[in-house]
Parts: sequence; C-alpha cells; structure tokens
Amino acid sequence: MIKDYFAETLLKLGFTAILLGYLLVWLPQPVVGLSFIGLELGEWVKFLPQVRSGEIIADRNLFYVPPITLSLMMILWTANWPNRRWQTWVMRGLALLVALLAFPAIEAIRDEPADQWLLRIGVIIGIVIIALLIPLLRRLPIRMLEILSWSGICLLALLGLGLPTWAYLSFLPAISELIGQKVGIGPGVWLNIFGNFSVGLTALYFLGLWRVLQKKNL
Repeated sequence: MIKDYFAETLLKLGFTAILLGYLLVWLPQPVVGLSFIGLELGEWVKFLPQVRSGEIIADRNLFYVPPITLSLMMILWTANWPNRRWQTWVMRGLALLVALLAFPAIEAIRDEPADQWLLRIGVIIGIVIIALLIPLLRRLPIRMLEILSWSGICLLALLGLGLPTWAYLSFLPAISELIGQKVGIGPGVWLNIFGNFSVGLTALYFLGLWRVLQKKNL
C-alpha cells in the first residue's frame, strides 16, 4: 500500500508538472522582451522564415501536444473509477479543460487557412468523445482494463515527453539565427520532461504490479 500511495503521488505530481510546465517559460529571455511560454510557442514559430520556407521539418503543432496528451492521460486514469462518483466526472471535466489549451484562437480560425487549425479542433472533439465513451471500458475484465489504461498512459507520456522536446530543439537554431544569440532551454521544457517521465514511470510500475498479481492467480 505504501508503494501504491507513493506511485499515485508521483502520478499526480507528474500531471501537475506537465500543466505548470506548459504555462511556464519555454523560450527564455535571450533579449529584452523575448520570452514565450509553451502555450505561445506554437503561434510564434510560424513566423520564422525557416518555417515559412519549409526548411524546418518539425511541425509547430507539436507544441500543442502537452495539453492533449495530459488530457488523455487524465481520462485514462479514470477508466477504472466508479462512474457514479462525482469525482470521476470532475476529473474528466478537468481533463477536457486542459485539452482546450490547444484550441486555436478565434482570430486564427477566422483569418488563417483551415490546415493551420482544423487538426487541433478535430483532436479536441476526439478527446470529448473518448471522455464520454470511457465508462464503457468498465465492462472489460479488470486486468485487461488496467493493462489497457496504463499502457495507454505510458505511451502518451512517451509522446508528451519526446515530441514537444524534439520540436523545441529543432526550432532553436532558427530562433538563435533570428535574434543573433544562443537560446537556452526554459524551465517549462524541463518540467514537461520531468512530468511525463514521472507519469510514465508510474504507469510502468502499475503494469508490472498487475503482471505479478496475474502470475499469483494462475
């Protein structure tokens, strides 16, 4: 029980770190007035000449991955929670609010081509559908449900750690060239890495725990 309590605390800490990291500085202040949080980077980097010319391979939409993967991980975490508990639906509601951080600005929808924002809207709609359908998973055998949910969380944590970090590192040379200074890595990036690593570690722990329980019951 002590290990389970520690693992769940680490999971909650990881969720919190991912959210805080997204709202903290990713691009620190190499020059006066230039500082962007994770939420802002996806919009700002589209103005880089290397992005407009297609020189940079990384998609700017990858900067919207943290709230999307975090939302899905929170929903999967509730897969085995009783559906009649109000706490279950509060958590799923919070997950949907987190996903809305990736929602495009009204100005972007009005003034920009659909390929710049339609994918994010589609993903958010998909998250809403998953949140509504997740109660159906409780019909599965408990072991299968646990394995599916924690495996999903583990995969999402890997994506949430790797994709935004790769995107940020891919854009750094272009940003450094633009401002004529070397750009560092802000605390938001590190918190996102730490948070997803913590969540992934917790998921692996519970996956291993269920393997042990399964062997004992054979």
